[in-house]
Amino acid sequence: MKTVSDYIRTIPDFPKPGIMFRDVTTLFADPRGFRIAIDQLLHPYAGQPIDRVVGLEARGFILGGAIAHQLSVGFVPIRKKGKLPGKTIEQAYTLEYGEAVMEVHHDALQAGEKVLMVDDLLATGGTAEAGIKLIERMGAEVMGCAFVIDLPDLGGRQKLEGLGMDVHALCAFEGD
Repeated sequence: MKTVSDYIRTIPDFPKPGIMFRDVTTLFADPRGFRIAIDQLLHPYAGQPIDRVVGLEARGFILGGAIAHQLSVGFVPIRKKGKLPGKTIEQAYTLEYGEAVMEVHHDALQAGEKVLMVDDLLATGGTAEAGIKLIERMGAEVMGCAFVIDLPDLGGRQKLEGLGMDVHALCAFEGD
């Protein structure tokens, strides 16, 4: 029986030499692989009081939308700065070389709501940490952070767990 990692394509030297890019588009394209991933991502949170699923740009939208549908709850996108119409709140975070900003509509979540945050990949944890901060600034509570892939050598899981987060990943790949 295939596991989620069997559906993920590895592309060497992308986006630069020495990087092994983990491509989840092959997972998304396969109906069985996609179903397995969605089912396994939501399984630890089934039966928990989840009010919203938040997806991080961009592949987190694909996963988060499907999970929200399965849980019969709403979906909220957290996007790169400048992509959302209307009033937003923003959170800066550090990249390998520089800084970026994520934002969400200021009224996307209500105080006290329970949120599951979803993305495809956990690397350094910078994007996920920015998402957590945005969610918490609106008064909502992050019930868990679910990822398809964890790159444990980059320390993202430790960063999020250090923030008191429950982290769930379907598979892990060593290295970058």
